[in-house]
Amino acid sequence: MTKKILIADDHHVVRIGTAMILEKNFNHFEVDFAETYDEVKQKIQSEKYDLVILDIELPGSIFKSMVKEIKAIAEETLILIFTSYKENIALQYIEEGANGFLNKQSDPENFVKAVEALFKDGQYYTPEILNELLKGNKKRKAIENLSERELQVFNLLAKGNGNLEIANALDIEESTVGTYKRRVYQKLKITNLVELLEIYSEIH
Repeated sequence: MTKKILIADDHHVVRIGTAMILEKNFNHFEVDFAETYDEVKQKIQSEKYDLVILDIELPGSIFKSMVKEIKAIAEETLILIFTSYKENIALQYIEEGANGFLNKQSDPENFVKAVEALFKDGQYYTPEILNELLKGNKKRKAIENLSERELQVFNLLAKGNGNLEIANALDIEESTVGTYKRRVYQKLKITNLVELLEIYSEIH
């Protein structure tokens, strides 16, 4: 059965190059193009696509929110984010519902592997992305181990409050805040506020 693929990219060379790789490596593929995010929405509303190969920086892009919008219109359509951005932003898109993420500097073999995996397994993650996913899960689990009060202190610290402000906000002694802060650092295996902020930004 013929698979329909929409290549959404505003660079002519990328669109043509991607289509050529698909045509060379796969049979029964029908390729279509979109140059703006508005065009993507129009096309998926009027036709059924099996896969959208989506550039993050399309004209009219709303970045990760595009994934949710596309899935709302065409729930069954697979989405491969194909971008010049590095893997460290992939998690945001995967959490929104993207089925795969690939850097544009990947070689053609990896691109073919990604498309094959998407149609076979419904997802494609590089080793780097799997690593990021594991790190994110570990951090989430560490946060879940915090008591309710420790979580309040964690959130207030992340929002830039000092010990005195936290003590006032939670109506506890300043020395008690210090105790909670030490426990938070121990449970999260961190030693400073910068690391705390990194964890906060990754889970929000």
